Amino acid sequence: MDTNFFDKVYEIVKQIPKGRVTTYGAIAEKLGAKSSARMVGWAMNAAHNLEDVPAHRVVNRNGLLTGKHHFPTQSMMQDLLQEEGIEVIDDKVIHFKLLFWCP
Repeated sequence: MDTNFFDKVYEIVKQIPKGRVTTYGAIAEKLGAKSSARMVGWAMNAAHNLEDVPAHRVVNRNGLLTGKHHFPTQSMMQDLLQEEGIEVIDDKVIHFKLLFWCP
């Protein structure tokens, strides 16, 4: 586990504006590690106890809430997104392309 890489991921995630989402792959690409989306996922799995890292704003490339299982409850990721005005149906961000934030 590369904690330096994880810290870089967290710094990007902290920049995602409220009401917007980004993807594991977009973060990996920003870090110059385009093929490391899975490692970004590992970083996000380890981030759910970090209050200053809005992990709920990171979804897969199709807008699916693939990380929801790593939150304290099954609905917490969706609940946090909906509190920010993001509509989610069947674990998928509605209007994903409009809400996508590119780091």
